[in-house]
Amino acid sequence: MNANAEPAATNEQTRLLQEKLEHAIGQLEQASSFARLNFQSPVLELAGRMLAQPGGIQQLYALAPRLDDAELFDGTDWAEPGALLPSLVHNTLEQGSKSLVILECLSELRLLAIAKGVHKHEGISVEQARHFLTQVLALNLSYQFGLANETQRTRLGRLGDGLQALFRYLLEHIGFENILGSLIEEIWRILAQRPIQVDGVKTMVTQIALTLTEGVGNIGEALLGSDRLISALFSPTQGCLDDPGMEVYLLRLEVMDFPTLQREAYGFSRAMLDVGLVSDYHAGYLRWLLQHEQSQLIPDALGLSSTGLDALRTYQDLIHKLIEEAIHPQTAQTVYGLAMLLERGILYSPPIAPGLWRQLNLQPSAQAKTALQTAYGDEVTPRVRLLAGVISVLGQPLGVGQGNNPTCQSARAISMWSYNDPDFLLHLIAQAARFDNIQMNFEGQLIASAELPPGLASDIPLDTDPVSIVLVPHLDRVYHAMGEACVGRGEDPHRWINPEFHGWWVGREFFIAVDVATGKMKQDYTHYLAQFYRSYHPLYNGNQPVIHPQPAGIAVTDSNAQFVGWHAITLLRVALDQGEVMRVYFYNPNNDSGQDWGNGVVVSTHGHGERFGEASLPFPELASRLYIFHDESIPMQTDMIELPTEEFDQVQDMALKSWAALRHPTVA
Repeated sequence: MNANAEPAATNEQTRLLQEKLEHAIGQLEQASSFARLNFQSPVLELAGRMLAQPGGIQQLYALAPRLDDAELFDGTDWAEPGALLPSLVHNTLEQGSKSLVILECLSELRLLAIAKGVHKHEGISVEQARHFLTQVLALNLSYQFGLANETQRTRLGRLGDGLQALFRYLLEHIGFENILGSLIEEIWRILAQRPIQVDGVKTMVTQIALTLTEGVGNIGEALLGSDRLISALFSPTQGCLDDPGMEVYLLRLEVMDFPTLQREAYGFSRAMLDVGLVSDYHAGYLRWLLQHEQSQLIPDALGLSSTGLDALRTYQDLIHKLIEEAIHPQTAQTVYGLAMLLERGILYSPPIAPGLWRQLNLQPSAQAKTALQTAYGDEVTPRVRLLAGVISVLGQPLGVGQGNNPTCQSARAISMWSYNDPDFLLHLIAQAARFDNIQMNFEGQLIASAELPPGLASDIPLDTDPVSIVLVPHLDRVYHAMGEACVGRGEDPHRWINPEFHGWWVGREFFIAVDVATGKMKQDYTHYLAQFYRSYHPLYNGNQPVIHPQPAGIAVTDSNAQFVGWHAITLLRVALDQGEVMRVYFYNPNNDSGQDWGNGVVVSTHGHGERFGEASLPFPELASRLYIFHDESIPMQTDMIELPTEEFDQVQDMALKSWAALRHPTVA
């Protein structure tokens, strides 16, 4: 088969699409003013398709002056670019229809053409256009990180990819210098969640370093934060302070005495644990220690506590082998995952060490190799890439993200198994990687993923971790097969799927806030809230903590509190924060858990007692967006505890003013 067939086909599709678009623009140019509206829609539809094509942004940028001269924006809010407000762009992208989002994108490209001096429009200068785009970039940083959320995935589909490509294109042409301060703050906010996938963050830090080296930009107080980010990646220790390159650095290690080598170890671990990023030099240093019989410094280089140190000493041969095989400059971020794996103490569970030895020797199938190479290239072998991913997922169960894919159920499952049942996760990874198949049971019936059609993850989820790339397509198929087995039962299928899919620890009692038949909020919503409070609130459940993480479902709302869709999360724990506020701490498989759900419900990821990777909300606010949860059927002696009925009224009011606005049980 011709390896270039697919790119050639894609290029041909883009060429044909461009011809159609230029023809539609020609018709718009020739249309009379009263008939122009009829010709605007075809242009927008074709432009939206072009946005999602590889190279489509460049094509649309080249056409931007012509689109403006053809009066595409005539009769819309974008007719006068000089009157546009940067602060309104975010709302359009988050809440506007697809047509409005496409108009917004084309308007930004028109302004870029003005800013670059290749197009003119009365009422706006080159400087004004550039300033506008700078503000738009600073106010919409999430698009530059590729952090698609549930709202974007649901509303925009493939257009969301085009939107992210647009912002990358704008950034290339406008530059970082005027948004550095905001960008640095956003990087720290993302890193506070300790995601596994940090390639986008590393790219941003690299660009910041280059920009500052050129002496441009004014970032004020953010300079200290940028220094910490840059040094963590490029100069975390005295030995690599001048970023000499790996070859020179390794030569320097050869002539260092033991105290100097130890200071290097401390410098690496301090930077890694402070920032959450790992330097390539750190990986090279660890490999050098093993090769030169200086392994006694590995605990210092990993920044281990007594727990991690004891685990390392107990399983020394395994850890050394993992470093030798999985830790390379190309997989440097895995060093953090390895440190966290040791700190978790999961190696003391008898199946984990043998499972990792199996993973060390596992050769992925041809299909798994292709998927990993497609996502990551061939700097290291697919076997090494997957092994590195396994270490990261086991060390950072709350760092798993679904990427720009509608697979929150599968991402949550991987996270939950890593958190609570890591030997089962290792078993599934081995099945998927070796045999392109996983087997799970549903109510006594065996389900084999290899025998099932693709689910929602019809393509390789390229923007996720290596474990997800291999495992998610199989999990997605199994999950949907379980859903099909529940068709006709008349109730929400998660009642039966969640315990079978996730594990024995999922509570068998199931509570839902929505009447499945009508889609309305249940008449006895207050009873639903009472069950949730008695199940999870320490003041009303006899101070019973959450023992095993529990799957739950939320009604996602946007920043205007408008319903977006249903989404899977994991309830992790409930506790008082430092301000004596009872909060629910949960895992959200979105790449960025910090989200504005409208009407003042803003999810926190740090500053309120969150551990790395957790999101949190005050208990009533989380309850107002929760629509399904599980509980044990074991009766608790808490019926005599009086429930906060006034708080229930507040929670119901928050629900009715958000996701349930059109689902009130009394509304026909």
